[in-house]
Amino acid sequence: MKTAKDPRHLHRISLLQDLFAYSLSGIKPKKKSELSEILVKFPEIDVIIEKKAPKWPLNQISKIDLAILRLAIWEINFSDTPPKVAVDEAVELAKDFGNESSSEFINGVLGSLLK
Repeated sequence: MKTAKDPRHLHRISLLQDLFAYSLSGIKPKKKSELSEILVKFPEIDVIIEKKAPKWPLNQISKIDLAILRLAIWEINFSDTPPKVAVDEAVELAKDFGNESSSEFINGVLGSLLK
């Protein structure tokens, strides 16, 4: 069972913070990292978000929600993370870092992706 000190959960929080910081600064990491792997996939990930949340243009999604979605979709489509784990983690991150409706929004977008 996941705990707040689970290293995988802490790693996701760190990646989320880096993605959020990137959304504010636009500065890419200088060395190859997992973050740079995610950034390379942004065009593909953003197309998925646009298809699964058609009423929400990317520029109208809060930066933290967008970072959570990008991380979760990258995990689902481009890593070996089980989809259910990625969704559960994304919803938890949304509860911790987003606003009161973030977790429902994230769950809805990712749920439609998995259908």
